[in-house]
Amino acid sequence: MMHIQMFTFSPIQENTYLLWNEKGNALIIDPGCYFTAEQETLQHFIEHKKLKPVQLLNTHCHLDHVFGNKWVADTYKLELFLHPKEEQVLQVAPASGLMWGMSFDNYRGPLHFLNHGDTVNLDDDQLQVIVAPGHSPGHICFYCKAQNFLIGGDVLFLESIGRTDLPGGNHQQLLNSIREQLFVLPDETIVHPGHGPQTTIGNEKKYNPFLNGLA
Repeated sequence: MMHIQMFTFSPIQENTYLLWNEKGNALIIDPGCYFTAEQETLQHFIEHKKLKPVQLLNTHCHLDHVFGNKWVADTYKLELFLHPKEEQVLQVAPASGLMWGMSFDNYRGPLHFLNHGDTVNLDDDQLQVIVAPGHSPGHICFYCKAQNFLIGGDVLFLESIGRTDLPGGNHQQLLNSIREQLFVLPDETIVHPGHGPQTTIGNEKKYNPFLNGLA
């Protein structure tokens, strides 16, 4: 069984996720820790819980989701897993940071690519990789069927959706991803988004004003 802890980091208020199991092995997804104090918050939680991070994952590589990649990789000796179409997004993230006045050291280590239908294993627990582009070209979500939750990145929010005005964004593609990849999941699936509070698939089918008639 996996446990989930969310941390909200950086001035962009991005949600970083730490998932761990009974053995104390952990996944770090979208580390957005920008300030040293935020890095320390994540590190202290890991130490307090006596966890061992074993994998670093990105749903996508916009700057707010990768601020902490290099720090996590260096601290825990990890390499990065992402969709192949996000490699270019990762490469330009520092330039985006400069545009926002938020310079940072980018991850430059080995890349391991995940595609639709792949499985991320944390010992006996599994996350299914769902490719859901539109917010970014190679955006992926991580779905745990056994525990009925989705680490959704910036595809679907509480009564909102991801923006599509950034380079590589496509509004119709995002709607297609939500309809064909997320709305086919059980209504009770808990969505842990990249920003804001959690929601469920069923709630978004009923109340999301951007998705009227999509279900």
